[in-house]
Formats: sequence, C-alpha cells, structure tokens
Amino acid sequence: MSENIEIIKAGIKDVNILQNISRQTTLETFAEVSKKENMTKYLEQSFSIEKLTEELNNPESEFFLAYSQEEVIGYLKINTGNAQKEIQDSRAVEIERIYVYKKYHGKNVGQMLFDTAVNIAKQRKAEYIWLGVWEFNHRAMRFYKKNGFVVFGEHKFIFGDEEVTDLMMKLELND
Repeated sequence: MSENIEIIKAGIKDVNILQNISRQTTLETFAEVSKKENMTKYLEQSFSIEKLTEELNNPESEFFLAYSQEEVIGYLKINTGNAQKEIQDSRAVEIERIYVYKKYHGKNVGQMLFDTAVNIAKQRKAEYIWLGVWEFNHRAMRFYKKNGFVVFGEHKFIFGDEEVTDLMMKLELND
C-alpha cells in the first residue's frame, strides 16, 4: 500500500480535514478506555477549529497529511522551539501526533509519517526526537520502541477531568 501513499505538508486550508481526522482517530484509539464526558471535553478543547488554526499558524509547528488517492488517511504534527510541549530544546524535534485511521493500521502509513519526521529532524540537524505517549497505548509504544525510542521519563496529562500519565520517549539521532 505504501506506494500509493503521498505525504503533503498541510496548510490553513486543511483545518477542517485536520479537525475531522483528529477527532475520529482519537475516538478510535481512546473511546473504549475513557469516560464519554472526558472524551467529549477533550475533543472540543483540543481539536476546535480555533485551536487547530492557531497550531497551523504557529511557525514552530508543522502538519503533514498522508493521502491515499484523494483520501486523507493519517497525519503527523511536529514541533520545534517553543511549540514543544514539555521540553523546549533547540536541539530537538517533538513528534506531537502521528494519527492514522484504524482501518489503515498495519499498512505502513504510520511508518511513512514517522520517517518524514526523522528526515525533517535530520535536515534541521536535531540531536534527538522526543514524544509523549499514553502509558496504556501499547500499540503506539511498540511502534516507537521498534523504531529505536527509549523511555526517559513521564508527565501527567489532563484528559477531561482525569489525570493520566504519558511516558516520555526519546530517539537519539546519531549519524
């Protein structure tokens, strides 16, 4: 399938597409393990048109859409500088999101988006890539470990009215 996937940088014109895929992939991943009211609150706060527009307009954040034919099937969000959530290190790139529709899991989409992030980080001479992943998102953790990430810490994350733990993972980029 990967030969039919194209990765394209997103712009402000893509805000509605980003909202739809963000909400749907979050529901697919976390609805079974989250209270409905927490999910609703999180989706409204994190993926409003206003919030996504602000993120798209931030020069230190970039979005990349994965297309198969004319359909968006996943996306990547990376942050540098002050846009990074926990660690604001000029030597680092944060992968904030790799979101792929569930029906495309196992079809190399996430890997292609990840490889895009690594290539950008290397072009920018970053020393490492880091991210936070929910401690119970075992599929994502396996993916990141397979790609060389190691856990180096954790931080608390508010999801609706719940405090959850994200594991902080890091990949050193030694050429």
